[in-house]
Amino acid sequence: MTPPNIVYLHSHDTGRYVQPYGHQIPTPNIQRLADQGLLFRQAFCAAPTCSGSRACLLTGQWAHVNGMTGLAHRGWTLRDYGRHIVHPLQEAGYWSALVGEQHITMQPEVLGYDHVVDIGTTRVHSIAPAALQLLRSRPPQPFFLSIGFFETHREFFEPSSVRDALYGAPPGQLPDTPATRADMAAFKASARSLDQGVGAVLHGLDEAGLADDTLVVLTTDHGLPFPGAKGTLSDRGLGVMLIIRGPAGFHGGHVTDALVSHVDIYPTLLELAGATIPPDTHGRSLLPLVGKQATTVREELFAELTYHAAYDPQRAIRTERHKLIRHFGDRLEPVLPNVDDSPSKSLLIDAGWGSQPRPRVELYDLIMDPGEMRNLFGEPELADTREQLEERLHEWMVQTADPLLDGPVPAPAGALVNDPAGVSAAEAFLEPTAT
Repeated sequence: MTPPNIVYLHSHDTGRYVQPYGHQIPTPNIQRLADQGLLFRQAFCAAPTCSGSRACLLTGQWAHVNGMTGLAHRGWTLRDYGRHIVHPLQEAGYWSALVGEQHITMQPEVLGYDHVVDIGTTRVHSIAPAALQLLRSRPPQPFFLSIGFFETHREFFEPSSVRDALYGAPPGQLPDTPATRADMAAFKASARSLDQGVGAVLHGLDEAGLADDTLVVLTTDHGLPFPGAKGTLSDRGLGVMLIIRGPAGFHGGHVTDALVSHVDIYPTLLELAGATIPPDTHGRSLLPLVGKQATTVREELFAELTYHAAYDPQRAIRTERHKLIRHFGDRLEPVLPNVDDSPSKSLLIDAGWGSQPRPRVELYDLIMDPGEMRNLFGEPELADTREQLEERLHEWMVQTADPLLDGPVPAPAGALVNDPAGVSAAEAFLEPTAT
């Protein structure tokens, strides 16, 4: 097969809150992509933070291995930018370009793209025209284009529909109040803008006659920027939209319920491109699943959080039926700086959320309790399941040399970190670690 062009479309903080996943959020262009491609209903990021998630996807490695255990704009970097997917793709003959958001370095030139479009903003109103201009210029083929949109990150737009604020509903983990409804209505306005950007790129591929030869990968970094989602290892924090359309079986308007991790995208794209997959890649190619040689590519997936705005070390293992989350460190109350400031957050803080204790270990039955609200860690009938999951999680940490096994993980020298006992990421930073 001729190596396809690859367009990697990605957003901030969208989770699965788009139309094809059954939510009342009109995203007709994303729906069109799903109608033509393959939608993954059980896709998860490997780290529920902006930089960590993207780093895992683009290196095929877990965050504590690739080094992105915090945020790039706060001082974290990849251990080796040569791991970035553009390098093996370039060795296979690909031309590459970056348009818009990337969030794994403060210096985009270190990533290794052949061309970087720098227009000073990453919002749809600027990125979509820049992406269209690039497509119309007929870039060298095969190409890899990374097109990143700021949407649906906070700050949101004002709600564009009065009806959304009146009749919409907030995410299920939040109380239904005027404040949370208005907050979600603002998210919907941002999602509409994201959809327009996706539509512009799809139209640009059609207009340039490139659609049939191009694999489009649409995803986001992690869950919604609401309490109980982004920055947590719940499915609300880890669950992501993932739609792929193009050659090699990614077509036909199908869905799959197989467990998929962001780290699996890296070997999938490299295999399609005829590129060499590094032996220390943690992801697994999705092509056997897509080609129906297999019904699943993994029985379990792992996820992690170390730093976001503040230190909050956690690790998780998830199977189709169960999820186990282990919290490390001393703090057992919510780490509020890791939750984006919002009307929804303020409502919960006013109700006493900040002082509610968290368990050291959480165990959930995802069939009986998909909302992960009832911790079953101490239930005798699940003792064998708990033991197996804890053993497998520890084994994964050992196999991947997780630094948490040796105690608290220090931030890089000079990194900007908030006090875990604080309230907001906008508060003063702790004293940076000396070099």
